[in-house]
Amino acid sequence: MAILSSLRRRSAAIGVAAVAGATAVGVCLAVSSASAGTLSGSLYRDPSSAVVRWVAANPGDSRAAVIRDKIASQPQARWFANFNPSTVQSEVSGFIGAANAAQQIPVLAVYEITNRDCGGASAGGAPDLNQYQTWVSNFARGLGNQTVIIILETDSLALLTCLNTSEINARNQAISTATRTIKSGNPNAKVYLDGGHSTWNSAGETANRLRAAGVQYADGFFTNVSNYNSTSNEANFGRAVISSLNGMGISGKRQVIDTSRNGGASGDWCGDDNTDRRIGQYPTTNTGDNNIDAYLWVKPPGEADGCRFTAGSFQPDLAFSLANGAPNPPTTTPPTTTPPTTTPPTTTPPTTPPVTPPNTTPPAGDGCYASVAINQWAEGFTASVTVTAGKSDINGWTVTIVLPGGAGVTGTWNAQASGSSGTVEFTNVSYNGRVAGRQSTNFGFQGTGTGPGVLAECVTA
Repeated sequence: MAILSSLRRRSAAIGVAAVAGATAVGVCLAVSSASAGTLSGSLYRDPSSAVVRWVAANPGDSRAAVIRDKIASQPQARWFANFNPSTVQSEVSGFIGAANAAQQIPVLAVYEITNRDCGGASAGGAPDLNQYQTWVSNFARGLGNQTVIIILETDSLALLTCLNTSEINARNQAISTATRTIKSGNPNAKVYLDGGHSTWNSAGETANRLRAAGVQYADGFFTNVSNYNSTSNEANFGRAVISSLNGMGISGKRQVIDTSRNGGASGDWCGDDNTDRRIGQYPTTNTGDNNIDAYLWVKPPGEADGCRFTAGSFQPDLAFSLANGAPNPPTTTPPTTTPPTTTPPTTTPPTTPPVTPPNTTPPAGDGCYASVAINQWAEGFTASVTVTAGKSDINGWTVTIVLPGGAGVTGTWNAQASGSSGTVEFTNVSYNGRVAGRQSTNFGFQGTGTGPGVLAECVTA
């Protein structure tokens, strides 16, 4: 698992990439159509995030209900912070595919810049800026063509103390190029650059740094990632930054604010030992402010800053402390929409329960088995597949599914597909191959034609 930084002036350390499938928890999405800003629609809740997995694995824990209802139920960012140029495209594509199938907006935090965190608790990133651009290019190829939110390189502009002038110029050019690469890969991507926060650099200095890094090619900037400054203070700061940018001839830029833990006291940057923090505004695109596109949970609540626990690790005590006593999330029902297809369907999808085809019998001993649930509509379907281990742990699995004639796979998430029609093999990805005995993981795929109604066979690696 990657980690993120934790500095004197701010706090980060956000958990990332290594996620596995888990039993779903109750969802209460605090999203609706936007009343201001440029974004509208539901934000995507990752069903295999660290907090969801913890809740699923600890149903009897006295903290579980609070963590489930106030944190695991909410959409949060997926962090991409491992230098993995050969696999990042497939990992992004899987995540995007799941969000697109749900017709929700995913939030992706890119944390890969060379010399990130100035060698602090979250040191790492690409070995050099040429390799960084290769990684970004592969990342961009997985973004699809629907709306996505990209939080591009936390601390990369606010924290420059370890760089000399030529290194700062090279970083600015790298971020500008990355922004344009992402926009080229997906013109509907909403890209936001690092704006620090309201108690770090001044608004004027922040605007200068944003301009140097090519904010004119981006949609705006983000603030307060992993920090505790109040939403009102961040909004005031954002307005000052926007005013400064306007004075430079850069108009139309907007802010997103990380509200994941700014509902309590501010002060000391490290949250690992503090009990006076609370989760803040629940994630939403409905901000009511023309300058603010979204309130997001970029820092997953409950993941450590690195001063007491390993940076980025999920700690239930921290999550419970943030959630206990916080208001309940709004009970807004996510909008009912027609499932996506390659060609938009002309009829409303059926409201009958998903069809579950025959599946292999759960193994009495070792091995694995798969169950498939199909949601069919006029021109296509989505399939949700649950892979369950036998009595022993497994470390790798492949599920074989035979598609009916005329059916084809158009997208896959949380698995790698071999083939797109006829007999298709789906193999685990890096983060969900290991499944404990009698436990499950999930993957899914989307297709055209009629969904599979035949045997799904599972074998272990």
